[in-house]
Amino acid sequence: MRIDETSLEIIKRLSGERQPLAQIAEELHISEGTVRNRINKLEQAGVLCRRGLVDVDALPGHMALLVGVKLTNTNFVAKARELESMRGVVSVMVVTGSFDIFLLVMLDENFGLLEFFNAELAAHADGIQSTETFVVYKGFNFNLPYML
Repeated sequence: MRIDETSLEIIKRLSGERQPLAQIAEELHISEGTVRNRINKLEQAGVLCRRGLVDVDALPGHMALLVGVKLTNTNFVAKARELESMRGVVSVMVVTGSFDIFLLVMLDENFGLLEFFNAELAAHADGIQSTETFVVYKGFNFNLPYML
């Protein structure tokens, strides 16, 4: 799918504060129907994903963490796909550097670090050489889909 300047402007406006489609259309000098059609096409192409996001810092009893994963082999993409199914995992990234994969994880009072590592990650330990956990103390512009 070709992404033109108008589509990028629509995406930018959807990424900020909630803005009615009519207002986006007015600002871009196009019809509301055109905005809606473009959004639908962007969603169908997998370019745009609209869903409710939460500020983890504002949710009592919740926390976010990054888990760096070092693998014993080079089957990075297959392992990343496997790990994305774990409870609490918001996002999985194959990366360069000291780790092969990073997991972005959301936890709460009922499903914490111990439960994540003992129940979820332990079940997928095959092929994992080591992990390192980074607790997010404070996030800025850090809104996540609710995954618990």
